[in-house]
Amino acid sequence: MEIKYLKQNEIDVKKWDKCISGSINGLVYAYSWYLDVVNENWEALVYGDYETVMPLTNNRKFGISYLYQPPFTQQLGIFSSHKLSEEIVLEFIRAIPEKYKFIEINLNKFNVISDSKDIKVQQKITYELELIRDYEHIFHHYKKNTIRNIRKATQNKVSVIQGLQPNQVIDLIHSSDKRQNYSENDIAIIRRLIAASARKSSGLLYGAYSENNSLCAAGLFVYSNSKACFILSVANEEAKQNGAMFLLIDEFIRQFALRNMILDFEGSMIEGVARFYAGFGAQPFNYPAIKINKLFYPLRLIKR
Repeated sequence: MEIKYLKQNEIDVKKWDKCISGSINGLVYAYSWYLDVVNENWEALVYGDYETVMPLTNNRKFGISYLYQPPFTQQLGIFSSHKLSEEIVLEFIRAIPEKYKFIEINLNKFNVISDSKDIKVQQKITYELELIRDYEHIFHHYKKNTIRNIRKATQNKVSVIQGLQPNQVIDLIHSSDKRQNYSENDIAIIRRLIAASARKSSGLLYGAYSENNSLCAAGLFVYSNSKACFILSVANEEAKQNGAMFLLIDEFIRQFALRNMILDFEGSMIEGVARFYAGFGAQPFNYPAIKINKLFYPLRLIKR
């Protein structure tokens, strides 16, 4: 395969987005506008006339260029309108420019790759829920604990609405006990993602309010290619007590039931979080994360 390496100013974004839109494994994370937000210097590998593509999300530190997985971007990898064999996936991995001495990225669930001497592969888990059935059918497959928390939220007079402002979400993050999990760069990306997804009509921002009209939980769903990705979940201590996040997700499912859409919860390797997503009837799926370490000694040992 003749795979071309393109710097950002060489990428035809119209052709790029057309490829992602027509891909059998297209994801919202791979559109040019999304990549511009999470990694403004992204580059690309392109086969043919943008028939098959791979974004290269890059950074540079201590004079070393590397590829990494940007925040709020669960899966990237190779995208195509054709079925992707393991051989094609490997061709793209081998075509990554030599200047990238360390690579630690997530591919997508349609990218098959095996562990080898040079490429270390870890299978990560995401949870997906098909919304094509009616709401009553989906609700029937909720776990008992999920139903109990939804009813608790209703009894506590929690209400869920759409249309929050970015500042409301940022303020909620600052007031939550998870604030330390977000860097200043993360906060800036969240703000830009909310704005950009709204401009592209690809984002829905839900807020849950307590009985005293206080915002206690928020969720950002960004969608394309018949898949909605739950990329941001924020809840304060009050939400943990009144079941607000359960009701927020249930409301999204209620509104989008009977559509040819998949809700991707973005999964988690943390058992408690995975159990929370599975409580809505979501099923686990694997996707590969790869690591390639070509750093010189002794940095190779440190990064390992």
